[in-house]
Amino acid sequence: MLLNTDNMPLPSTSELKKSRYIKGHYTDVHGLPCIERIVCSVDETPEAIPTTIRGTIPEWITGNFLRNGPGKFEIGNNKFNHWFDGMALLHQFKIAAGQVTYKSRFLGSDCYMANNEHRRIVVSEFGTVAMPDPCKNFFQRFLSRFEMPGSSDNDNVSFVTYKGDYYVSTETNFMHKVDPETLETKEKVNWRKFIAVNGATAHPHTDPDGTTYNMGNSYTAKGAFYNIIRVPSTKMSENLKETLEGATVVCSIPSLDKTRPSYYHSFAMSKNYIVFIEQPIKIDLLKIVTGKLTGKGIKDAVYWNPELETIFHLINKQTGMLNSVKYYAKAMSTFHQINAWEEDGFLVMDICAADDGKAINNYLIQNMRKSGEALDEVYNTMCRVFPRRFVLPLSVNSKTPYKQNLNTRHDSSATAIRIAMDKVFCTHENLHSEELHKYGGLEFPQINYAKYNTKPYRYFYGCGFRHLVGDTLIKMDLEGHKMKVWEHPGLYPSEPVFVPSPDATEEDDGVILSVVITPNKDKSTFLLILDAKTFDELGRAEVPVNIPYGFHGTFYSSYLQKTFTESK
Repeated sequence: MLLNTDNMPLPSTSELKKSRYIKGHYTDVHGLPCIERIVCSVDETPEAIPTTIRGTIPEWITGNFLRNGPGKFEIGNNKFNHWFDGMALLHQFKIAAGQVTYKSRFLGSDCYMANNEHRRIVVSEFGTVAMPDPCKNFFQRFLSRFEMPGSSDNDNVSFVTYKGDYYVSTETNFMHKVDPETLETKEKVNWRKFIAVNGATAHPHTDPDGTTYNMGNSYTAKGAFYNIIRVPSTKMSENLKETLEGATVVCSIPSLDKTRPSYYHSFAMSKNYIVFIEQPIKIDLLKIVTGKLTGKGIKDAVYWNPELETIFHLINKQTGMLNSVKYYAKAMSTFHQINAWEEDGFLVMDICAADDGKAINNYLIQNMRKSGEALDEVYNTMCRVFPRRFVLPLSVNSKTPYKQNLNTRHDSSATAIRIAMDKVFCTHENLHSEELHKYGGLEFPQINYAKYNTKPYRYFYGCGFRHLVGDTLIKMDLEGHKMKVWEHPGLYPSEPVFVPSPDATEEDDGVILSVVITPNKDKSTFLLILDAKTFDELGRAEVPVNIPYGFHGTFYSSYLQKTFTESK
């Protein structure tokens, strides 16, 4: 029996096995260890420091492993309310010749500078509303509540690249260009300067030729729209001086509800299509507009409507045409997609999804700092996330039969049934065995992106969630739904990033990089390196500072960029 750091037994398979929603609970787990130090403020480490190597770091790994996430949760006497609100802290693990150095810097965003200058929270975030300036008189403070809320530039979600430049991003209209060597903030970039959108996701997709696609909302008198954005590659725009110059909106999709668009964190992409998933996580725009007046944050405007279906929209990347056929599924939520490709007249899409969409509002900092039964209650009321596959038939026309399964792939149990002229209802197949329930499902999925994105693939990697954050690393083999697991009680690994070896001949030739947090042991965070094929630990680089649990990262090296280009 596995024990947690308090010598309590870890959840059993039966406790974690997916169950129906009974009395507000999805699981019946007890004795979760407290992880409050995962969301504690830390100081930056702007100068590179050495790490202590345990085991062996393969000498062929040469490059920067970059990570992003919140690192400051209080400003003066003010405290942020939500995990997503913390000030962005950028991390760099520089790997060369079997050695690793570490450095970190807070993003020099306008909101970070303003907050520090005033020693209080002056810019509202996802779950925190900035209060009026106490130095103003009563009348001025009253009038300030009627001002339209501005967008934060606290880009604490991910590192992204456009035309070879590095940016940090969140889901507003602002990004920041950063130097991947020094982590210094170089430039603030506003999407609105280039195209008419009110924000963009932190998860763009890139084609082998360097063309990058993203999505962002726009709000007009006609209602909310979801926009597909295309940013040309460096080769296609050599005469354009600014990174986002040449960006265009290739397709705009009207929201089903004009004033309550769906929230989305990412989207799927195959060789020829963008797949936008309009899910029942809704955003009440009126509540956002009146947020200052009511004292409510964006978080309070986001809600789950289980009465709605999920809709898959297909957009042709080359023509920008929206497919007239809509693919429907039962209510579900998804934050991250795994992969998508076209084969034999179908678009196959693998995603991580749950049957409930309330989890986003559960990640209050006060929840993550709870202990005992109060912590168990937070976890048990959250629906688990599992990998699923949908198969969408691409050739639906007037001759396509109704009320029969259009999915003719012999190795697939997913269904796609035409129920109206332009409506196909889909059910998924599971990409896992019952064993995954033991590990609390899977999130933060990653693949060998350079070689297998938009193509058939075999392996993906992710975090198991027996806690509010990842507590295991998992390798999934789609041939037989076999699993390999790395786990150690009391250790909390972050998103696994796959790095292919220079001489790779097979899909899983390479390593997995993950930053492992140790909330119950001071200054013992480490960079973990696993053999991606065997999932055995090769080595770790121990960092003599504390690091909070972050969100997303990327690895860059010249040979990896060459591999991606050659995969075209």
